[in-house]
Amino acid sequence: MKILIIEDEVQMLENMVKSLLADGFLVETAENYAQALDRIGVYEYDCILLDINLPDGNGLELLKYIKNKGLQDGVIVVSARDSLDDKLQGLDLGADDYLPKPFHMAELSARVKAILRRKKFDGHDEIKIGNTLINTSNRTLRIENKNVELNRKEYAVLLYLASNKDRLVTKNSLAEHVWGDNIDQADSFDFIYSQIKNLRKKLDAHGADIEIKAVYGIGYKMQNK
Repeated sequence: MKILIIEDEVQMLENMVKSLLADGFLVETAENYAQALDRIGVYEYDCILLDINLPDGNGLELLKYIKNKGLQDGVIVVSARDSLDDKLQGLDLGADDYLPKPFHMAELSARVKAILRRKKFDGHDEIKIGNTLINTSNRTLRIENKNVELNRKEYAVLLYLASNKDRLVTKNSLAEHVWGDNIDQADSFDFIYSQIKNLRKKLDAHGADIEIKAVYGIGYKMQNK
């Protein structure tokens, strides 16, 4: 799952990044309004952590932009401005949650996971497809009630494809969502092919009744066998 943190306070930003990386999220950052606007306009995120007080603009204007564009990114307003008016305005504009500073990083992680469960997985922390069970909280895969070991990238690929089951996922969107915007500098998609190949082997070896189908030249689709 891919998170964007929009925060200009350096120490707070570093702490948030460190905490969310430890929880297995892919994390990107923007330290001001202009950077945030560039990222939101180009990349897709599962959740955006949005500070209201930015050095070159108001975070609530970014929230308006997100909602006016019809983007489905979950948004948690994270701000030191803890007035009722700010909170109500943020929620009225379409924010999914409001977390006043200071806060414990454990609470931040819990709020992010709650948003993802609600927006991506119908309020659950498990995705069940036939005999295959993906737990989004402890980042595990079970097939026929047996644990299957995955590395971090294999799990990220699996989760992204599963959350888009029966929909064609382009190589570009998969790469960007799992590897971040550094993908722009990549010369090829060989690293994707390698992860897909390993993931297919593990699914087949454990008798999964789902498969990852390649659509030549475009991308991949997860579907039932």
